[in-house]
Formats: sequence, C-alpha cells, structure tokens
Amino acid sequence: MRRMTYAEAIRDAMRIKMKEDPDVFILGEDVGKFGGCFGVTGTLYDEFGEDRVRDTPISESAIVGCAVGAAATGLRPIAELMFIDFVTVGMDQLINQAAKMRYMFGGKITVPMVVRLPVGAGFQAAAQHSQSLEAWLTHVPGLKVVYPSTPQDAFGLMLSSIEDDNPVAFIEHKMLYGVSGDVDDEVKKIPLGAADIKREGKDVTVIATGKMVHEALAAAEELAKEGLEVEVVDPRTLYPLDKKTIFDSIRKTNKAVVVTEEIKRGGYAGEISAMISEEIFDSLDAPVVRLGALNAPIPFSTKLEQYMIPNSGDIIKGIKKLV
Repeated sequence: MRRMTYAEAIRDAMRIKMKEDPDVFILGEDVGKFGGCFGVTGTLYDEFGEDRVRDTPISESAIVGCAVGAAATGLRPIAELMFIDFVTVGMDQLINQAAKMRYMFGGKITVPMVVRLPVGAGFQAAAQHSQSLEAWLTHVPGLKVVYPSTPQDAFGLMLSSIEDDNPVAFIEHKMLYGVSGDVDDEVKKIPLGAADIKREGKDVTVIATGKMVHEALAAAEELAKEGLEVEVVDPRTLYPLDKKTIFDSIRKTNKAVVVTEEIKRGGYAGEISAMISEEIFDSLDAPVVRLGALNAPIPFSTKLEQYMIPNSGDIIKGIKKLV
C-alpha cells in the first residue's frame, strides 16, 4: 500500500493513463506550469509537456467545447474546471453536445472525455465558488457522474473514467484534496456503478456522498459509544447508481438516512430517497430521513458557512429521529 492524498491519487491515475495512452491529455486554466488551481495536476506539465498538459484561456465554454471536439475525433481529454460553479458557463457544450452526441449518431461515435469538477464548501470561497451542483448533472441522460470520497476511490475511479467511452463528470470535494489514505500498489480500476460499504452496521443505513461520507463515519463512531451500529454506504458513482448495495443494506437495517452537501431542495438525495420509497418501501420501519444544506447561497462568513452545511452532529440528530 502507498500513503497518498486524495489530490495525489487523482494525479497518479492521470499520469498512469497518460503513459499508457498518447491520446490522453489534460486541458484547463492553470493546469500547466502552475500545477492546477488546487495543485492536482502538479508536475504533469514537466513530465508530458505543453502539448499534453494544455493551459487554456479563461473560458469554460471553450474548455468543454474543445474537450467534446477532441473526444469525438478520437482523443481522450481530461478537462479541469477550477470550480463546479463554472460548469454553468460550459453547460451547452456539456449537456447539449457531449451528453447527446453518441445517442444522436446512433452509437457510431463515442465521446470519451472526463470533466474534473471541484465542489463544496469549507474554506470560505463564498457563493460563486462553493456550490455542490451534482444533481444538475445526474439529471442528464448521457452523462456519467462520479464522486469519490477517499484516495483509493479517487484513484480507481479516475482510471475507469478515463477509459470510459462516454462523458464522465468527475466530482472532487475541495476539502478532501489534502486527506490522506492507503492506495493499493497494484493498479486497480474501480468500476463505475459500484457502491462501497465504508462501515458495517445493523441498526441504520446512512447513504452519504463526498465529504459527507467522512461526517457520517464520525457520526457512526460517536453513536457506537451508545451501542448503535450505523452502516455507512458510499455510492461512489451517482450515475450509474448501485441500487443493489444500497437496497441490501436497508433490507438489513430497515432504516435509512441520506445525506449530501447539496442544497436539500431538489438535491440528488431526494432522488435516492424516492428510489428507496418506491422500490423497497416494505423494508422500511420509518420514512427516509434526508439531510442537506440550507436553502441559501453559500455564505462567506466562517460561522455561517459551517451552520449551513450538514455535519456529523446533524447526522446524529437525523439518525436519532429514526431510532
């Protein structure tokens, strides 16, 4: 095993695929000599040169549009946007072109591209640089949406995302970049659509994404002192979604809490909750509890930001509603 940060794991996966396949290249703002807005591309510019680690103008529509064209003509681009908030500027290229192209050409064309999207609050970047917009992306047929919570998952899922022949939105929580964890020495891909049980338990299931996985694990650790065993399930990919692992867990515990960092209203947590209620209602002893951020733009103030975003304490309260 190697000890790596979340950011290092993503970079190492990109490095491996770039060495294997000359068609893989990176593009985005400051991904070159600067090493990326959050340092994720690091020294890849020095290793592969400016042809394969390309700095772009400050235009997300150009970045995503270039990636779509490159993918459609046989390359495998990895496009980095500094913040998921800026995907709004490249929405036409991502939603109306990348996601639709393979379908509209009857499968005769593939669009093997990855768009890296840093998300989330936690370091006072304020309303335009702190959002969690994954629900927008999961709503669009033709896109795959990946959201790892650990270095191992980030590494394995990035390998699979680069190899996939469809456009993949690869969501990375900014507050996880510095989190360290063990990563297998062996290069192991994690298939898209395979959830992971981060902690086993018998009393209640918590389905959590991104940084909320760590908050759920902290809540589970605290509740274990009271004799309550919480099972924490990380979907890892939001689409395709591994319903079987989620449903099997709920059939065991008969209780479910879904927690994401997105604004609760209209969030993907609601989709997961609806699936549970529609498909395995008879396995529930109580209604699904759904937790998310408050209905407001992300504040700049540290205390207000912390107040707005769910944490382990909120998850404990949500669990105690059920038990």
